[in-house]
Amino acid sequence: MKKLDSILIVDDNRSVLSALQLLLKPVFTRIVALPSPVTLPSVLRQETWQVLLLDMNFGAGVNNGGEGLYWLHEVRHICPTLPVVLFTAYADIDLAVRGIKEGAADFVVKPWDNQRLIDTLTAVARPASKTPAKQQEPTMYWGESRVMQELRRLVEKVAPTDANILITGENGTGKEMLARELHALSARRDTEMVTVDMGALTPSLFESELFGHVKGAFTDAHADRPGKFEAANHGTLFMDEIGNLPYPLQAKLLTALQRRSVVRVGSNTPIPVDIRLVCATNRDLSRMVARGEFREDLLYRINTIHLEIPPLRERPEDIVPLTRLFATRFGKQYGRPDIHLTAPAERKLQQYPWKGNIRELEHAIEKAVIICEGTDLTPQTFQLQVSPLPAEESPSATTLEEMERQMIRQAMDTCAGNLSAVAAQLGISRQTLYNKMKKYGL
Repeated sequence: MKKLDSILIVDDNRSVLSALQLLLKPVFTRIVALPSPVTLPSVLRQETWQVLLLDMNFGAGVNNGGEGLYWLHEVRHICPTLPVVLFTAYADIDLAVRGIKEGAADFVVKPWDNQRLIDTLTAVARPASKTPAKQQEPTMYWGESRVMQELRRLVEKVAPTDANILITGENGTGKEMLARELHALSARRDTEMVTVDMGALTPSLFESELFGHVKGAFTDAHADRPGKFEAANHGTLFMDEIGNLPYPLQAKLLTALQRRSVVRVGSNTPIPVDIRLVCATNRDLSRMVARGEFREDLLYRINTIHLEIPPLRERPEDIVPLTRLFATRFGKQYGRPDIHLTAPAERKLQQYPWKGNIRELEHAIEKAVIICEGTDLTPQTFQLQVSPLPAEESPSATTLEEMERQMIRQAMDTCAGNLSAVAAQLGISRQTLYNKMKKYGL
């Protein structure tokens, strides 16, 4: 029998994982086993899978299948076409029917029959991608500019090491994409890169999210749960928006990085962790240190190597190649493979300042591909202002959303990017401010 390509297995019982890997080795070329669903979203996004075998119970003493159904919903959201086979030690027919109604392809009960399990997985596995996962196009497009080629050479030097990396750059320049490129070129590439949005962490959840908690540590702690550090053990931990971490929490992060261990909330036992740390921010951390907003010792700890991604307006020679790349991608996505960019449109795009950088360019190309009536992307297809007015001269807002966006932008300019001051000026919490910044692409 010809081998299938790849299977992802999630089960908290390591003995079960070992047994399944031995059983399925003759059936699948690539088998990845996760002892926890914490990293499941990032693993699903990194490559193409043919089938997922998902346990339904992960917390000790919990056997109602609720966790499995929750993660089933998450998987259906991330990969709607991925076949999911649910796996449980409890032969609950009602739960099986519910799981299948909510999108599962099939259901297998533990202890399992070997041939029945193999037959189920092979029957539902979707066809393999024509391009093997390890041979996909590079996630990072380096462009043609001298500054980006210099950055590429530096990345290729530091990626194989375990040096901590700090990536800086404006919003939309591709900091997370660069982090994934560093991980893909590192010695840890066969493990997982775990991402945590530091700006979205509330003080009350900080320790639980990063360090984990034990059952009973607080009201809703119904089971032991590993944090992001443990999930990234032997892999890469990417801390996005590190500059938005409140000052009081910075000491706790520094302690974990210095000791190379974490203590779960509600426990006194340190757990060693081996991670490669990559951080990113759009803020000037040196200025924040000078203003007493960021710990100098933490900056030294995360900033062994500094990588700066220049804004798109400083490398205009990359605009047209990126535009063609996006046009090709969205042309295929929306069933318009013959679409192409005209020379006048290229000149228009090169004249635009792209304050939102690559993210803004990508959205502009996607919109143009969707609304274009023929195969030519002309200047008229792009609804851009060639010479946008400065913020103080912006036209009056005509909707509440436009007004809100302008108020936040003006407050950010007034407060020089100090989000605490911006939130105080606007009379909202930092979390609310952060959510609105993400909504409006600020």
